[in-house]
Amino acid sequence: MRFLIYALIALCLSGPATADFYEPARGTSERKAMLDALRAHAEEQLGDPVEFVVYDLRISGKMGFAAVYAQRPGGGEIDLYSTPGYSEGALDPDSMDGTSMQALLRLSGETWVAVHWAIGPTDVWFAYGPFCRRYRAVISDYCEGVN
Repeated sequence: MRFLIYALIALCLSGPATADFYEPARGTSERKAMLDALRAHAEEQLGDPVEFVVYDLRISGKMGFAAVYAQRPGGGEIDLYSTPGYSEGALDPDSMDGTSMQALLRLSGETWVAVHWAIGPTDVWFAYGPFCRRYRAVISDYCEGVN
């Protein structure tokens, strides 16, 4: 009986259960669809063509999360001062973290949609109450302590 009590206490103190998300494998249509959802926004702001170095890509049900770095094909750096976003006043290279990009995605029918996204943020903008409540399945590790 004592063992059972200690086991239950240890279980309670061990923290939240691991998130139930997975990363779509390279070369899958699911991964391509998620990255294409980001690409539309990236190319609008950064000019085309854009390819991504993927740091984190997560799916749980109809929710998704992506953390990527945008670059030109073959690894070419994107000059932020030469982008449509800079020309239009939407991007400020002096206050950005380069071309890093994060997005919260949702599967709508058969299509992944980047619902909330940011290019070059200098904070964890998605660790915010309403986003954490809706997308917790894919960003729970960022939302610890957030209501």
